[in-house]
Amino acid sequence: MLKEFRAFIMRGNVLDLAVAVIIGAAFSKIVTSLTDDIIMPVIGRIFGGLDFSSYFVVLGEVPAGLRGSTDYAALKKAGVPLLGYGEFITQVVNFVIVAFIIFTMVRSVNKLAALAEREAARLRHQQAAEEAAAPPPPEPVEIALLREIRNELKARPAA
Repeated sequence: MLKEFRAFIMRGNVLDLAVAVIIGAAFSKIVTSLTDDIIMPVIGRIFGGLDFSSYFVVLGEVPAGLRGSTDYAALKKAGVPLLGYGEFITQVVNFVIVAFIIFTMVRSVNKLAALAEREAARLRHQQAAEEAAAPPPPEPVEIALLREIRNELKARPAA
């Protein structure tokens, strides 16, 4: 069983997947920072607040110590039912950014693959044209001798 597990782990696809997960986690941090530190403050500024994630609607009772609070995290931690549309919008923007980046990466890879296929087809066509234009190889000596013998036998009168 251990040998099977080791063979499974050492398979190329599993290692590629592990690398992709690690890179994806690092990429996620970059996108989160881009969204939280650059994009959302601009959007928040346009809509009248710098902290866009603090946009929420209170759906239940707020404890006496937190009445009037606009701290989404503190209210959520206290168990207050909240409709956190600001955080939701932040996550949607995160998703759109990641989806767009993945789309552009896949699009670029597809374009490169199509370009490589066109180049391979061009080279195959060029090679076929060169082979068609090349003179035929010289006839082997043995075949030439056999042909001469055959022609000589045909030329003799039948006995």
